[in-house]
Amino acid sequence: MTIVTLMTYIAIVALGLTLYMTLVKKVHKSGLMTFAQNFAGVLFIFSGWVKAVDPMGTAIKMQDYFAEFEATFAGTAFNFIAPLFPLLSEYALAFAIFMIILEIILGIMLIIGDRPKLTAWLFFLIVLFFTALTGFTFLTGYVPVDQNFFSFSAWTDFKASNMRVTDCGCFGDFIKLDPRTSFMKDVFLMVPALYFLFRYKDMHQFFGQKSRNLIVLFSTIFLIFYSFYNFYWNEPHVDFRPFKNNANIAEIYQQEKAAANAVQVIAMKMRNKNTGEIKEFPFADYMKNLATITEEYETIEQIKTDPAIPSTKISDFSILDFDGDENESLFLHNPEPILMVQIYDPKYTAIPEKIIVRDSIFVNDTVVKPEGIVIVSKALSKVEEREVDGYKIVWDNDFIYTLKSVIKPLMEQATKDNVAMAVVTSGIDAEKADLLAKETGIDAQYFTADEKLLKTIMRSNPGVLLWKNGVILHKWHYKKLPTWSEIKAEYLK
Repeated sequence: MTIVTLMTYIAIVALGLTLYMTLVKKVHKSGLMTFAQNFAGVLFIFSGWVKAVDPMGTAIKMQDYFAEFEATFAGTAFNFIAPLFPLLSEYALAFAIFMIILEIILGIMLIIGDRPKLTAWLFFLIVLFFTALTGFTFLTGYVPVDQNFFSFSAWTDFKASNMRVTDCGCFGDFIKLDPRTSFMKDVFLMVPALYFLFRYKDMHQFFGQKSRNLIVLFSTIFLIFYSFYNFYWNEPHVDFRPFKNNANIAEIYQQEKAAANAVQVIAMKMRNKNTGEIKEFPFADYMKNLATITEEYETIEQIKTDPAIPSTKISDFSILDFDGDENESLFLHNPEPILMVQIYDPKYTAIPEKIIVRDSIFVNDTVVKPEGIVIVSKALSKVEEREVDGYKIVWDNDFIYTLKSVIKPLMEQATKDNVAMAVVTSGIDAEKADLLAKETGIDAQYFTADEKLLKTIMRSNPGVLLWKNGVILHKWHYKKLPTWSEIKAEYLK
């Protein structure tokens, strides 16, 4: 679905509500205002809902924004602002849930006409906030990757690959919007935002004040529980991510890689070194006159064909052992079922401590035999002890309890049926993986992967996936994990 199609559907729904309110209920003061309220309200409810089904996804996107804001303000006259963003990133999930609920509640308040002046101001401020986010990201397309946003003299022609955040996250994983499109959407929404701000007295009001209060109150309570359900108690109940149940990841992976490899360079966008003139050369002409062209022009950007299949996070599916060797085939090309336990955040604390290291000192002893043969042997002279800085790994009790009480029994039962289990984690090395295995008793293969990839695959930490022939047969939040006998009966018939 495209943004134009989505906006068309929303406009149709808004028109239906407007006709009902004006012709049947006759609650309107201005037909234009009523339509604007309904359109903005339906849009906010829908855009909030597709994020509420996966609040952790919105939190991850907010962390991307916060990281870029921190990098942008650090080292400038505004560097005093930079420390704020790591703090916001630490509470990104709570912030995301707050923003999601605020967005949906605002949509409801617009449709029922609750507290017109307050609603108008909140709508204006939230649109302004979104416009600032998407506008910043869009404008970074003019900023070379090695330059700071505030180095305005270094700005060049727009280049999509320069954008610091490539997806705004406005509609979660339902629709991926590039920042330029999203920015234009938010600029468009400033029109009704300003209209509401100056003409809020023309807003329609549906139901009585007491009923509106109850609608807002119960909607807020429901949305809080609904948001928590979709990451704390279970996986998102509607999955818009590419790693969904029954998805043939191996097939999609191959298709996306083939599509990416088939992309061709069709032209070179170049700047004249002397005059600054921007010119595009067809790639064939560029290659034919390479020496002449490069002497006079410098490359700005390669212009390529679009891939036949847009790339998703599946293209980044990479599972490594601790020696750095690829092991995706264990999941993508394995005809046997295999359980994958993914841990994107192995919860531990590294406590600094002094460690005693023993150094063995050897001396060489040379012996010359009568035959003239020289024999050199090593002899232990002494053992010296020295104190060095080290650390002790202390695992989170709840994290270890979950692995021992939920994951280990599953592994033991699956092993009896010759179904293997592999643990894929991020943020630890081979030494910590060995410690984790000993702490939990989960004697399985341990691999490593990118944290963001694992968070995309599952929001649960830990989470369990059942693979076969490159297909995700099913995935479970650890709090909703069935017994092995139930999994076997349902998915391995």
